[in-house]
Amino acid sequence: MPFKDKVAIVTGGSRGIGRAIVLMLAKEGSDVAFTYLSSSSAAESLVKEVQQLGRKCSCTQVDVRDYQKSKEFIEKVKQDFGRLDILVNNAGVTKDKALMMMSESEWQEVLDTNLTGTFNFTRNVIVTFLKQKSGNIINISSVSGVAGMSRQTNYAASKAGIIGFTKSLAKEVAAYNIRVNAVAPGFVETDMVAGLKEEYKSEIIKSIPLGRFGDVKDVSGVVKFLLSDSAGFITGQTIVVDGGLFIQ
Repeated sequence: MPFKDKVAIVTGGSRGIGRAIVLMLAKEGSDVAFTYLSSSSAAESLVKEVQQLGRKCSCTQVDVRDYQKSKEFIEKVKQDFGRLDILVNNAGVTKDKALMMMSESEWQEVLDTNLTGTFNFTRNVIVTFLKQKSGNIINISSVSGVAGMSRQTNYAASKAGIIGFTKSLAKEVAAYNIRVNAVAPGFVETDMVAGLKEEYKSEIIKSIPLGRFGDVKDVSGVVKFLLSDSAGFITGQTIVVDGGLFIQ
């Protein structure tokens, strides 16, 4: 168990990629505290699933856009769990629309959730990590932030910002034995992909060299690697998990 008795925070952990990351961490020995925004039933179900694996787990409804609530959540996790070793910034939202039709609020909500939310949680754990001279941070970006996607100027900007944030912070804290990396998923079988029209899904799959959508475990597996000692000499990197869609 590579993360035995460590404590992790995962934002947006109740479903999709976040849920897979929470379960992966628990199976590998970590206690986990995660946030959710709306689905309390899904969150509470996941807590029970983690507890059945023999690990401590808690969930709290937190809007990652709220700096103060983020700070309070993190302080409570440290108090309840006794330590903090891992942060996975996963919470995100999409409001896809052509720029000429995009409202200011649609732009702002995506930037505030995806990018400022990443700042809020990282800012509120970084002092703890610096003091203990250890810590591991994974930021979930997107291929949209690497290559850009039509009708996603807000989302692409937020996810590209996460990549820049990751690189800068990695340089800033490396001397304190803190690693910071990003994972950029492509089209993965989540609620977002499930909501796409079938004909559009067929076109997307044709453009993916591996010929399928990703599974959430494809992403959580990369997160597991980056958090492990096997990736001990990797920091400031963005690992793309997209089946070859945007091979560069």
